[in-house]
Amino acid sequence: MDITIRGPADNELEQVAVLFDAYRQFYGQATDIDRACQFLRERQQRHQSVLIVAEVGGEIIGFTQLYPMYSSVQTAPLFILNDLYVQQNFRRQGIGRLLLDAAAVASSAAGATRLMLETGSDNLAAQSLYRAAGWREESSQWYSLPLAALPD
Repeated sequence: MDITIRGPADNELEQVAVLFDAYRQFYGQATDIDRACQFLRERQQRHQSVLIVAEVGGEIIGFTQLYPMYSSVQTAPLFILNDLYVQQNFRRQGIGRLLLDAAAVASSAAGATRLMLETGSDNLAAQSLYRAAGWREESSQWYSLPLAALPD
């Protein structure tokens, strides 16, 4: 199987949106391909994310999306690997690992000092992939504030 890892062309965002929608459904969101496509297009147009795709035989079968952030302590950029998805029938063939490696290269090329990610505590398959790729779990604790819950 010949796998190509690359950035998507503008006219391929609809194909990526189908995968992005499946990714969102995996995390309990309702399907909405139009919303997925609009979100991806806005991120690309505003240069707010780095999108990397995996292609086999002309078909996009996986993607990862990185978001830039900055460390005040290190006074340097870093990236958050926020999304990683491979079509189910292409899993366990090394494609996720290729996407992770490409994310590391892209982050380093952009001058980032660190690449971070967060995954569900029950996503054991993803955790296994990350550990095998050399990622290490950190003990820091994140908290979240649902902004919609703030009083008016």
